[in-house]
Amino acid sequence: MLLVMVVGAIPFEPKIGRKVGRAHRWGDPLIRSPVGRDADEAEKDGGGVRWAVLVAGSQGYGNYRHQADVCHAYQILKRGGLKDENIVVFMYDDIAKSELNPRPGVIINHPNGSDVYAGVPKDYTGEHVTAANLYAVLLGDRSAVKGGSGKVINSKPDDRIFLYYSDHGGPGVLGMPNMPFLYGKDLIEVLKKKHASGTYKEMVLYIEACESGSVFEGLMPENLNIYVTTASNAEESSWGTYCPGMNPPPPPEYITCLGDLYSVAWMEDSESHNLKKETIKQQYEKVKERTSNVNNYNTGSHVMEYGSKEIKPERVYLYQGFDPATVNLPANKIDFERLEVVNQRDADLLFLWERYKKLEDNSFEKAKLRKEITETMLHRQHLDGNIEAIGVLLFGPTKGSSVLNSVRKPGLPLVEDWDCLKSTVRLFEVHCGSLTQYGMKHMRAFANICNNGVSRDAVEEAFMAACNGHWIEEYSSANRGFSA
Repeated sequence: MLLVMVVGAIPFEPKIGRKVGRAHRWGDPLIRSPVGRDADEAEKDGGGVRWAVLVAGSQGYGNYRHQADVCHAYQILKRGGLKDENIVVFMYDDIAKSELNPRPGVIINHPNGSDVYAGVPKDYTGEHVTAANLYAVLLGDRSAVKGGSGKVINSKPDDRIFLYYSDHGGPGVLGMPNMPFLYGKDLIEVLKKKHASGTYKEMVLYIEACESGSVFEGLMPENLNIYVTTASNAEESSWGTYCPGMNPPPPPEYITCLGDLYSVAWMEDSESHNLKKETIKQQYEKVKERTSNVNNYNTGSHVMEYGSKEIKPERVYLYQGFDPATVNLPANKIDFERLEVVNQRDADLLFLWERYKKLEDNSFEKAKLRKEITETMLHRQHLDGNIEAIGVLLFGPTKGSSVLNSVRKPGLPLVEDWDCLKSTVRLFEVHCGSLTQYGMKHMRAFANICNNGVSRDAVEEAFMAACNGHWIEEYSSANRGFSA
C-alpha cells in the first residue's frame, strides 16, 4: 500500500511537446583539430586570450545531464580553438564511470550524440568542486585554491572570459556538490573584485539553474563589462530534457535525462551557426525563444539578461571560438521545434522511477530502491510541511504562506541582508535537517523572514517548534553538510 501511495505521488510523466528538429549533424565526430586565430581575428579582439570556466554543480547519476552539459560545452570550445590551459572545468566526475552508466567512460548530451567526455580536463573534481575554489579560480588566486589541478584564470587586461554553469538552483543560490551553496551576493562581490583588478576586457556568463535570475536580480552592476544570461527568471524552474519517455528519447538503456533545455538550446545553436557571424544578441534571442518552448511557459522558462548589454552586438566567437567546419553555416537562420521537458526538481524522481521499473520484482535491489523513493518523498513532505508551519508560527495562519512566498519588485535583490539569509538557513538545518537540492526552492522563505526583521530568537523558536528534531537521519545536516 505504501509503495502504491508513494509511486502514485511521483510526477514522473514528462510534459509533452512536438518532436525536435535536428539541424546539426549529430553523427559527426565531436573532436576536431582546433583552429588558431588569423591576423584579422587577432586585431578585432585586441590580441587577447579567450578563457573559459565550466561548472557542473551537482553529483549523482540522477543528475547526469549537468556534467553532460559541461562536457559538451568543453567540446564546443575546444573545436573553437581554445586551449586546455585556458579552460578550467569543475565537475564531480562520478558519471562516466558510474555502474549505472550503460556506456562506461562515455557521456552523451543528445539522444543521437557522440561522446562528449573524451579529453575533458579534470581540473576540479570530487571534494574539490566548491564555491570557494570557483571564486579563487575566477580571481586567478592560486594560493586560495584547495586541491585540484591548481589551474586558474590568469587573465590579462585584453582577455575575454566565458563562464558556463549548469545545476540546480534556488532563490539567490546555485548548487554545488560540496556545501555550502554559491550565494548570489558572494558571486557578485567576486565579479566586482575581478573587475577592479583590471585583468579582463569583457566577460560573458551563461547560467543554467532554477530561479537563476534571482542570483543577479538587483545585484548585477551594468559597469563591469560583464554580460549575463540565465535559464530562468527569479521565480521559476528550469527544465531537464532528452529524458526517458520523451520524444526524441535517449537510447533505451538510459534511465536519466541527458541535458537541460536552456543548455542544449545555446550549445545546439552554437553548433548550428558560424559564430564569426552570429552575435551574442542573436544567440540570446534564439535561446530565449527555444527555452520558452515556443512561448509555452508551463514547459519552459524566461531566459533573462543582466549586466553590460553593450556587449550584445559582439560576435559569439570572441568567447566560444570558431569551428572551421561551420564556416558555411548561416548566422542565425536555423529553427528548432519544441522539446519535451521535466521540471529540474522532478528529474531525480523520474530517474528513480525509471530505475525502479527495470528491477526484478521481489528483488533486494528493488526493495532497497523502494525505500529510497519513499524516504525521498517523505523528506520533501517534511521540508514543505516544516516551512508551512514556520510561516504560521511567525506570521499567523492567514498571512504565513503569502509572506514567505512573496516576490520582491523587479530590480530589487532577493534579500537585503545576505548574512541574515545565511545564518537563517544554517539555523534551519541545525533544527530541521539538510535542505538538499529540492529544499533550495525554499530559500525565498528564509529571505523573507530576514526582510521582515524577525529576531533570531523568534526564528529559532519557530524552527524548533515546527521541526522538533524529526527528520530522516540520512538527511541530517551532520551527514549532508550545511548549505550556508
